[in-house]
Amino acid sequence: MTSENGIRDSSPHMETTKVPEQGNGVEHETVGESINCDSEEGRKGGHEPQDSMPMSGAVTAPDGGWGWVVLVATILVLALTLAFPSCVGIFYMDLQNEFHATNSETSWVPSIMTSVLHAGGPLCSVLVERIGCRATVMLGGVLSGVGMAASSFTHSISELYITAGVITGLGFCFSFQPAVTILGHYFVRRRAFANAMSSTGTALGLCTLPILGNYLHTELGWRGSFLVLGAVLLNCCVCGAVMRPLEPLKNRGKSLMNQEPPELQEKGRKLNGTMLNCLVDALQKHMAFDLLRRNLRYRVLVIGITWMMLGFVVPLVYLVPYATAHNMEQGRAALLIAILGIVNIVVRPPIGVLFSLPWFKGRHVYVFASALLVNGLSNSICCIGPGFPVLLAYVVTYGLSMSLVGSLMFTVLMDTVEMSRFPSALGMLAIMESITLLIGPPLAGVLIDRTGQYFHVFLACSVVVASSALYIMVSFYWLDKRDKGASKQGQPPTQTDPSRPADKAPQCQYSSVPTEGDKDKASHSGTEHLTRL
Repeated sequence: MTSENGIRDSSPHMETTKVPEQGNGVEHETVGESINCDSEEGRKGGHEPQDSMPMSGAVTAPDGGWGWVVLVATILVLALTLAFPSCVGIFYMDLQNEFHATNSETSWVPSIMTSVLHAGGPLCSVLVERIGCRATVMLGGVLSGVGMAASSFTHSISELYITAGVITGLGFCFSFQPAVTILGHYFVRRRAFANAMSSTGTALGLCTLPILGNYLHTELGWRGSFLVLGAVLLNCCVCGAVMRPLEPLKNRGKSLMNQEPPELQEKGRKLNGTMLNCLVDALQKHMAFDLLRRNLRYRVLVIGITWMMLGFVVPLVYLVPYATAHNMEQGRAALLIAILGIVNIVVRPPIGVLFSLPWFKGRHVYVFASALLVNGLSNSICCIGPGFPVLLAYVVTYGLSMSLVGSLMFTVLMDTVEMSRFPSALGMLAIMESITLLIGPPLAGVLIDRTGQYFHVFLACSVVVASSALYIMVSFYWLDKRDKGASKQGQPPTQTDPSRPADKAPQCQYSSVPTEGDKDKASHSGTEHLTRL
């Protein structure tokens, strides 16, 4: 999957207010940190320990300055992580011939990598809370670099599943999500602009990585290419190193992102009976089971997107093998992926401006479903033939519709659930779609092994993606019609998602840094992350 960037705040319970600084007009965020989980002993006593008092201090959100360096670093991280799985197709035939593997066995490599990238979100959030964004990004860079370097020494396809799939994919997850998280701490007023700019990193990677991979493949072969690409991925460590955490003015020696509550520092792990409450609340924070049960619109959207992901990214995996299997030069086949990235870079910024206009409010889901329908039908263009002009027309059409889908997917999700529940709703969606991202390419490989033809894969993807688009469009139209009918009869529309947030464990509280458009809303959910397509 390719994915859209948003901001998730992973720090423990934080309450923020704006404090103007005299003389320079710089806005500060005043942050008060309180204890997440108090031990039973501390609560049974008649008083609270002195060092359990909340710590406070003014934290500058520069909206510029060093934030621009962090923005550039985030763009590079997204280019090296989210776009990388789509470029594995350049080495597809070499891996198949080296290990005498079937199409299904070979396709597990990019599918495991992509699935782990999405499914590792909750684990990544825990690391961010414990060691901070900077250290987590650098850890991800080490894991992804070591994973790709170790892949060059593998002797079987199963070893490649572990090194390139699990280790590298987990490294991508650890680098990607904290990068967009810390970007949200550096930008408040300009957060929407920072998100839009960082999202171009994926398209930048789609432009450059295929060309680099093809050059390395020609000069060094697949093993040498993997070794060099592992070294390239270590640049995530450099990007992470410049993502220094913001510090409170009154406590300059202590990092906001890495700061532990004082009582936890004193009492260690004395959580006793509250551990279960914290675990339940953490699951509530990252996976919105209650929304899936109560909010019908959210349920429809999750089912539709999960079904969509079964065929959405498969064409990116098999486009280069399809072209080279019909005697197209490797360089021209890699150029097709690069053109796809160029289309995304050119189209996404104006799309973001256009669909932010007031006229489109309430219509985002229909534009999203229409673009998804076009994207699904575009896969049938490949059935015409494997020539370069045909495939060029395909990647342009696919890229245009992909840009629309990627730009609107999470906007539609924000329209479907309350912003206070958005992080947990997104976490549930990421887990669900990681399942179909995992099994999609191997199922396509089975189809190729049985039919001997690649175009059957594109035809199947066309049916899957187009059917998911029709499902979302028809379902939301029916729900809108039902609600309008209820309002005409003088009854309030059926609200499947209660306006109040789900109950939290009393001793485990979370709040997030509000965006400019949501400053007055209290958010109890921890982190926001987006994977842009």
